[in-house]
Amino acid sequence: MPTKKKVVRKVKTAVKRASAAPQGAAERLRNTWTSTVEAITAAESDLETQVKAVLRRNKISTKDASAMFKDLSALVGRERKKALRDLEHRLGAIQAQALKQRKAVGSAVDDAVQSTLARFNLPTRQEVRELTRKVDELSRKIDRFKR
Repeated sequence: MPTKKKVVRKVKTAVKRASAAPQGAAERLRNTWTSTVEAITAAESDLETQVKAVLRRNKISTKDASAMFKDLSALVGRERKKALRDLEHRLGAIQAQALKQRKAVGSAVDDAVQSTLARFNLPTRQEVRELTRKVDELSRKIDRFKR
C-alpha cells in the first residue's frame, strides 16, 4: 500500500495534468474528484498529526488510547441501543394514542354528519337502504297479488 506522501504526490500530479487541458463535463468531474481526494488526504494527515499531539501532550500510549476508544465505542453502542428501545416504546405509545384519537375524531365526524342530515331533514344511507328494502318487499307482494 502506498504511503500518504506518495498518494498526495500522485494526486497533485493528476490535478496538474487535469488542469492543463480541461475538456468538458468528464474532465471537470475528474478535477472535482481529484481535488476531493486531495482534500480528504490532507484532512486525514492533519487529523493524524493532531491525535499524535494530543497523545503526546497527555502522555497516553497508543495502546491506552485504543483501549479507551474501545470502551467509548462500547458505551456509545449500549446507549444507542437503550435510546432505540426508548424511542420504539415512545413511538408505540404515540401510535396507540393516534389510533384512539382517530377513532374519536371519526365518531365526532359521524355524529356531526348525522345531526346535519337531521337538521336538513335528509335521510341517512341506512334509512335509504331500509326504505329501499321495504319498497322491494312491497313490490314483490303486489306482484304476487297481480298473478
